[in-house]
Amino acid sequence: MARVCQLTGKKAVIGHKVSHSNVKTKRSFDVNLKRKRFFVPETGEWITLRVSTSALKNINKLGIAACLKEARTKGLIPSVKKTKEKAAALAAKK
Repeated sequence: MARVCQLTGKKAVIGHKVSHSNVKTKRSFDVNLKRKRFFVPETGEWITLRVSTSALKNINKLGIAACLKEARTKGLIPSVKKTKEKAAALAAKK
């Protein structure tokens, strides 16, 4: 599995490691990813995502529903037809 944030799309970038003698060698700067479970109140489900720590801050600020919606519009999360159907079924039960 690629080390890519599922909400922001952040991934590793390539740079140089610079020694004391100023010799440059290639290295990669990896994303600080965490595997985290979130409860989505709209669907009544728990989901597990690999998110960067900056995405966690956005989730705390905006909420998981808003972040998921934004990621779907960017195309980072595939179309979630089943999730919408489950939300409709959950609303019908209430």
